[in-house]
Amino acid sequence: MGAMKWLVIFVLLGICSKAAAQDIKVSVFSVTTKSAILRWTRVTGASSYKITATDKSSPSNSVVFATFGPNTVLGSVNSLSPNIVYTFTVQALDDSQVVLTFATVESSTAPGMMDPIQTVKTIDSGTLMASFNAETGATHYIIRIEDANGFFREDTVSSTTAEIKSLTPYTEYMLSIMAANGGGRSQPSLPQTAKTVLPPPQLSASSPSNDSITVSWAPVAHAVQYTLSIYEFGSNTSMKHNTSNTNLTISGLDAGSLYVIEGFARDPEGREGEGLSINQTTRQTGPPSPYPANVSVVMSNDVAGLSVSWELDQDVYGSIQYHVMSDQNLTCNSTSSSCTLQPVGCGEVHTIQVTASKEAGPSQPSSPVEFITFPCPLESLALVESTEGNCTLTWDTVPHAHSYQAFIKRGDVPEETCNTTSNNCTYHCKCGNTYLMSVFAFNPAGSSPQGPILNYTTLPCCPEGVSVSMVSTDTLEVTWTASQGAQLYETRAADGSEVILCNDTAPVCALSDLSCDSPYSVLVTPCNEISGCNRACEAHTKNTAPCMPMNLMLNLKNSSCVSVSWTANNRAATYTVSASGDDGEHTCTTGGNSCDITDLPCGSMYEVSVTATSPFGQSLPSYSDSLETEPCCPVNLTVDQVTQAVSNVSWSHAKGAHSFITSLTSTRGHARCHTQDSHCLMGCITCGTNYTVTMEAFSHSGRSSNCSYQGFSSSACCPSGVRLYKMAGNSLRVYWRSAGSSHSYITDMGGSSNNYTCTAASGESSCDVGNVQCGDVYNVVVAPLTPEGSKVLFCPQRLYSVTCSGSNVGTVIYRGKRSVD
Repeated sequence: MGAMKWLVIFVLLGICSKAAAQDIKVSVFSVTTKSAILRWTRVTGASSYKITATDKSSPSNSVVFATFGPNTVLGSVNSLSPNIVYTFTVQALDDSQVVLTFATVESSTAPGMMDPIQTVKTIDSGTLMASFNAETGATHYIIRIEDANGFFREDTVSSTTAEIKSLTPYTEYMLSIMAANGGGRSQPSLPQTAKTVLPPPQLSASSPSNDSITVSWAPVAHAVQYTLSIYEFGSNTSMKHNTSNTNLTISGLDAGSLYVIEGFARDPEGREGEGLSINQTTRQTGPPSPYPANVSVVMSNDVAGLSVSWELDQDVYGSIQYHVMSDQNLTCNSTSSSCTLQPVGCGEVHTIQVTASKEAGPSQPSSPVEFITFPCPLESLALVESTEGNCTLTWDTVPHAHSYQAFIKRGDVPEETCNTTSNNCTYHCKCGNTYLMSVFAFNPAGSSPQGPILNYTTLPCCPEGVSVSMVSTDTLEVTWTASQGAQLYETRAADGSEVILCNDTAPVCALSDLSCDSPYSVLVTPCNEISGCNRACEAHTKNTAPCMPMNLMLNLKNSSCVSVSWTANNRAATYTVSASGDDGEHTCTTGGNSCDITDLPCGSMYEVSVTATSPFGQSLPSYSDSLETEPCCPVNLTVDQVTQAVSNVSWSHAKGAHSFITSLTSTRGHARCHTQDSHCLMGCITCGTNYTVTMEAFSHSGRSSNCSYQGFSSSACCPSGVRLYKMAGNSLRVYWRSAGSSHSYITDMGGSSNNYTCTAASGESSCDVGNVQCGDVYNVVVAPLTPEGSKVLFCPQRLYSVTCSGSNVGTVIYRGKRSVD
């Protein structure tokens, strides 16, 4: 029971599988005589495809088949018979070779390969006639034409006899035939060779006399001989002539008769080429030839023609027709004495003849007249501009021109002309102007048509009034007068190592950042957009100012002289050293690189710089350096002794001095003070000593001056051991111990009501005072006298009381010592 159930399931699956199979579509891709290629669509589930071919007219005949894999959709079946209608079936098979689906299509195979072409005949130099046997089942035929040069063509024909046209003369072709029907075409037959013949000679004929005809033709390529046959129209008699030339005169003909002339060429194989026939009538006795013709150019509706005229023969009566002919294939007819040949062009050479005709026939042509038409217009013009203000207009000569006339127009100035037989014309041209120029060619027939018009703008004029000036050490200002025709100015300054450019539309330019002490060639070049730049203008030379001195060095030689040195690379310059201070400016000048400035006052500050000067200008000053001269010594110095051991030194103002060191020097010692003031106290002074007075004055920067003054002598020493003794009567004696000097002394004794003085000569140590009032206290001072007689003021005072003894001096009592007030 279980086995039966599974069998039913498998049957149902098979039915479902078949029901799901999709239809297959088949088409014929191509067929040949013995094979066919089919195309089909892929079927899902198919593991192979089978093609069978059956003769439709004999279904029971043997079947041809082929099998292909599941991924193939294009397959061929071979071993078919030509020209048979087959039924092709394509089946889709599964793994069990069960047919899933199938489809059929019918197609005929192509006819079989034909026999070679039977005959090929030549029709003319470009046509062949081919004949071949018919092929069963063919609906049409294809003729294949090839040559050795790669030519290939296939012509379709419907019959077994066909013309093959449009071939090349005297060329060998290979011809093969193919049969075709709805299924396809057969293989080409074996080729047949055929060769076209020579083309016909292009005959032209004329009758130079009543009984002759002259025939001529152009050579035919590959021709070895030409054959001409001539017969009179209406006659059965013909004459044949062979020649290797390209012209032939046939004589012995009838006057006024029409002849038919046929000619062909023979090739090296001896074959006759294509023939050509022409007609020619021999002459009859006619009117006399016209007298030589006169020819001139005439215009009609802007079309040029040749008016040909001749003289009529007054002895000839009746109607005469004149025929005018040019070798340029122009003709005209007239019954009068002139007619016009047209149209004619420029530069043509015509050979013209006139023939008169009557009923009896034409005359001999008139003597030929050669006439050359007017020259053709010039094709191009060129202009060369020279530096001398001349312009040369040039052109290429044209054939048949005898002379030329040039027209030159500038603005509203009258037009200028130039006649010449050469190909150029020179005229004076101004710079910066626009010229319109044209040239006509002439010959006896007249003037050429208008040619090209040359619009030429000359180079702009060179600027005038060029001025080059130096506005700073490295800048040149260039000015000039605006020039004719200039739209832009290019200013160039060159010194051999660099080039400075300045472009501007204004007539001024500043060239900066130039090298110092250099000669510059300055050139102003005017330019415009049309003609370019005028490079022939004159350059101007301008030297820049000297270079600035560098590396300034100062060396103070003494208190009033400084040596200044520097480095400079100028070619030739004079150097000026300037020292500027509050007292003005001090200078020195040299051509070298050092210079001394002298007579500098003491106590001054200066800014020192060097400037180079040449004929071309002045450099910038060098970087300055500061110079400070030694401070001045005070003009006046005074030493005042304050006490026996202290002196006050004072001095006048000293320019440039900031501080002072004052020294008093002697063999017995010295004293010194350092101060910023104009005075100082100096102690430790020894009395009665000669001192040397010196001073050092210092500036803010420490520069010093040594100053010397007149020596100073300290005052004589005050005496010591001063005593007051009572003498007889009212007299007192003052006694002291001298310091050993040779000074005189003075004694002052002052009381409350009386003052007394006594003087001791040099070498004495006492003096007496008389009539002293007793009962008073006295200040006693003993002081040396200076050589000038003045008293030393700083000796000490001693205080004494003088008592009375009666009316006389009693006891003298020492009360003590005090300094001078």
